[in-house]
Amino acid sequence: MKAIWNGVVIAESDDLVVFEGNHYFPESSLDRRYVTFSNHRTSSALKGQAHYYSLLVNGELNTDAAWYYPEPKYEAEEIKGRVAFMKSVKVEP
Repeated sequence: MKAIWNGVVIAESDDLVVFEGNHYFPESSLDRRYVTFSNHRTSSALKGQAHYYSLLVNGELNTDAAWYYPEPKYEAEEIKGRVAFMKSVKVEP
């Protein structure tokens, strides 16, 4: 599977976890050339605190387009070390 935004593959892996309808890629599959820092955080009762990345491709910024849970709650342990993407990022085979 590939995560694609603005014509560029942001992540690619066959090792995905689907959790609550989102495809979680291994963090190691991210192409770090396109990933930038975000200080945005959200909380989920089920998963814990989400941290975000923004994407910068060809001079265009997709703010808070990816998220991950550095310390997920027990119920969501399977997504630790993984990254999911907002709907603006296409996930396809």
